[in-house]
Amino acid sequence: MTFSYTSSDARKDLLAGLTVAAISLPQAMAYALIAGVDPRYGLFSAIVVTAVASIFGSSSHLINGPTNAISLVVFSAIAFIDPDARYDAYQAVFLLAAMAGAIQILVAVFKLGDLTRYISEAVVLGFMAGAGLLVAIGQVSNLLGIRDRGTGHQHLLLRLWLTLTEGGPVNPRAIFIGLGTIILVIALERLARRFRLPRIQMLLALIAATCIAAAFGWSIPGSDGRTALAVIGNVPRSLPAPHVPEINFWWVKEMSGSALAIAFLGLLEALAIAKSIANATRQRLDYNQQCMAEGLANLVGGFFQCLPGSGSLTRSAVNFQAGAVSRASGVVTAAAVAIVVVLLAPLARYVPKAALAGLLFVIAARLIDWRRLRYAMRATSYDAGLVLVTAFSAVFISVEFSILIGVALSIVLFVPRAARLRTAELVVSRERIVRDRTPWDPPCTAMILYDIEGELFFGAAPELDRYLDGLKRRALEEHIRFVVIRLKRTRNPDMVCLEHFEHFLKTMQAQGVVVLLCGVRPDFARCIHSVGFYSWLPAERVFLQEDKEDSATLKAVRHVYDLMGANTCVHCPRKQPTNVGQNLYYLV
Repeated sequence: MTFSYTSSDARKDLLAGLTVAAISLPQAMAYALIAGVDPRYGLFSAIVVTAVASIFGSSSHLINGPTNAISLVVFSAIAFIDPDARYDAYQAVFLLAAMAGAIQILVAVFKLGDLTRYISEAVVLGFMAGAGLLVAIGQVSNLLGIRDRGTGHQHLLLRLWLTLTEGGPVNPRAIFIGLGTIILVIALERLARRFRLPRIQMLLALIAATCIAAAFGWSIPGSDGRTALAVIGNVPRSLPAPHVPEINFWWVKEMSGSALAIAFLGLLEALAIAKSIANATRQRLDYNQQCMAEGLANLVGGFFQCLPGSGSLTRSAVNFQAGAVSRASGVVTAAAVAIVVVLLAPLARYVPKAALAGLLFVIAARLIDWRRLRYAMRATSYDAGLVLVTAFSAVFISVEFSILIGVALSIVLFVPRAARLRTAELVVSRERIVRDRTPWDPPCTAMILYDIEGELFFGAAPELDRYLDGLKRRALEEHIRFVVIRLKRTRNPDMVCLEHFEHFLKTMQAQGVVVLLCGVRPDFARCIHSVGFYSWLPAERVFLQEDKEDSATLKAVRHVYDLMGANTCVHCPRKQPTNVGQNLYYLV
């Protein structure tokens, strides 16, 4: 299959890349602020991580770089470092990016990319809800123009309380700039949606807020060198340079859990976004290739002074809607951000932190998918519980471990559900139809016909044992000589359940009861052959599932009639005219 890339495609990628770059600039600085590091490192991530992931990725539209959720985990991960030790904090962030990247590369090498689909969507929704709240809480001080209080070793809610009570007087100018930025973003977004304009409302709002603050002299240092509003500060006019992060093994130990959370959260974010866009474009994705691209981007980023990154929902959606054709649009985005950093970086010193706080409040509100959150809360108690536990874990325990807690809880709650076996007694009606038994059907004294459905793994063994004991007790008490067990809807047998079946079949065989297994699926058939069932179980008592619908069940029932001979059951079809046993139908 050949791939043609035309000048028209190049033009579309160029326009889409420039559009995404306009969004990447303010977001990169804002996400660096969330992570608690210098905004230039967010811009470096928007260059290096974006470019590397686009070059090696699988999705044609996924845009990588710093994201709000990942940045929030980074902030929590480096909280053990003294807030005044900024150099150490930056080195720890670079090391964290390399660690997360190495884990993601291992996931790709061992082809474990598909395992991310086993993380419940309810866990992701709960994480995003908790993360959104934490993003908003973390920007209260910048919005109010007061000083942050507390240390990184203290809980965020305690630091918020200390900031509100000890952070000094509220700055009305900061509130004006922050709220004005929020209002302007919302207004510009509505205009862009109505008139189908480029979605660069965040960049325009940030420029407007910066210009207003400068016009009033709030962001220009006075004679004492201080400004009326807190500003971002100097952003060097430089591109990311190669840099080997300091490796402190104490840091590695402290951040290992966070690196694992970032690695899997990043893969989950990236693959979910790539899948959603691929559903619209019909692009076939290579999930392991995308995992490798995510890992390479973070690993390389760690050696170029970058924050850990992942796929961005906002930037990827804009890239797709702007008409991008290939991964070249991501390279264009990275190049455009690099050019702006070189030419206009010094102007960032006039950007008020209150304006970025306003942007982050908007981002925090959008981080929570309110519609799907309501849907999950109403769907099942299982989903609602996962959402609430994950969200509360993010707020009250730690954001980096909340998704791990959610995943662990989802597994704990899922195993009992998967271990449930569903059983139903079947009957052969007077109309010669095999169907579910109803309360008004007379009991059959010649044969027990039972259907079992579910996962035959060790977790289901106690329940399986209970059902088999019930069958054994009933057959012996009612002197029934034939039992047919339908296994068509059972899956994934393991050693424990096979041992229970072996014990049951041998016990019944010793008691003179003939047990037939019907609808036996290939996996179950292979297992009983491997463990040697056929050395003591007659092969004619096992009926394999065939292509013809339920033929195995009907064959087993007919075989019972042949073995039965004279039948004393008052309602059994065998008492009907001859050949009735051959004319059976299935209706379950």
